Amino acid sequence: MSKEAYAASSRLRRGRSSVVNQVYLVTAVTLGRARVFDDLSAARTLILTMREDARRGSHETLAFVVMPDHLHWLLQLHEGSLSELVGRVKSISARRLGTRVWQDGFHDRALRVEEDLVTVARYVVANPLRARLVERVGDYPHWDAVWL
Repeated sequence: MSKEAYAASSRLRRGRSSVVNQVYLVTAVTLGRARVFDDLSAARTLILTMREDARRGSHETLAFVVMPDHLHWLLQLHEGSLSELVGRVKSISARRLGTRVWQDGFHDRALRVEEDLVTVARYVVANPLRARLVERVGDYPHWDAVWL
């Protein structure tokens, strides 16, 4: 990792703490913004990895959307650290895809108690609309939300 990339990665971690039962909005970006998840099989591999990890009990996925070059993931952490969870999902998905997929680090935002989770989830799953990938959310195959 270059000195500049390490410094940027370090800034992403600054102030990060993991709080049990906290809801987080996580964004992870592919290496070089490569459109890895344009491929249906690659996107489904990531989703399967996320679902398998949720069954471990460390978190609950509230909503997600897998975009061509990044992931938005709304989750509630139940145990462990957020960094461990995201690192594990990124590592397993990359191993299954047989290549380096992800940029180092990730962006996270802890949601405040008063924030409306459904509104945040709608924002997450509407990402393909804002990116003009589809005309209706239902036309995009790589998203889910618990409120459906």
